[in-house]
Amino acid sequence: MTSTITLAEALAAGTVVLDGGMSNQLESAGHDLSDELWSARLLTEQPEAVTEAHLAYFRAGADVAITASYQATFEGFAQRGIARERAAGLMALSVESAREAARRAGVSRPLWVAASAGPYGAMLADGSEYRGRYGLSVDELERFHRPRLEVLAAAGPDVLALETVPDADEAAALLRAVRGLGVPAWLTYSVAGDRTRAGQPLEEAFALAAEADEVIAVGVNCCAPQDVDGAAATAARVTGKPVVVYPNSGEIWDAGARAWTGRSTFTAGQVKGWQQAGARLIGGCCRVGPDGVAGIAGALEAA
Repeated sequence: MTSTITLAEALAAGTVVLDGGMSNQLESAGHDLSDELWSARLLTEQPEAVTEAHLAYFRAGADVAITASYQATFEGFAQRGIARERAAGLMALSVESAREAARRAGVSRPLWVAASAGPYGAMLADGSEYRGRYGLSVDELERFHRPRLEVLAAAGPDVLALETVPDADEAAALLRAVRGLGVPAWLTYSVAGDRTRAGQPLEEAFALAAEADEVIAVGVNCCAPQDVDGAAATAARVTGKPVVVYPNSGEIWDAGARAWTGRSTFTAGQVKGWQQAGARLIGGCCRVGPDGVAGIAGALEAA
């Protein structure tokens, strides 16, 4: 069912379960994502596959679906010959696909849809979303993000997920870009230890969101599980807002080879510590699938 209470109200009342990685769920269903549009390509070719991926996570216990729009930008679609009007329709379709999955899920608990907006580096598809420092000003980054955020907001999600942000400058641009859209947002950085991927201290990075009324949660995603505890505690202390965390499995992404290496270090046993550190919105990112989300939901239910 779709929600009768807002996500902000739910976070004030307790802890909410996020979904896991969209790309790994699509790949496990047999879809080839070796493309610069990544999972957004399936919006153009097989949107039903996206709905099915969302449905798997809802059935595993997720309360929030993050749309397949992380890599969906006007510029990225244009490089594939997709005109602006069609691109806007595909972004809106990402929200509708998640809504359709919520309708099909057949559960009595509230479900929400988060419209994903990845960083500028995701459009470049060269791994620079893990570095930041693109050589663009805050104004230039705001001009890049605002048009697609307008389209995503108009599609009626419950929240905008400003995610995998590697750089505090880009966070500043995103926070400006969501003003006046009428949809709340969460902001999550991709981090390494106690700094953003671009090297800024997390205290400074999180402080940008402290006074942003649009932001209902702040935290980290697409990071190693071991980086979550410290970052969650810092986000809670600096902003006073609910914290959102959804780390990767712990495997390492090789941008050159476009492949994952290493082993998973993500376990449901870590969830209680994240919750104690202030996390109220907990899920997984890359390589965390429905089984991982079911483990999160079970750990929170037992807590």
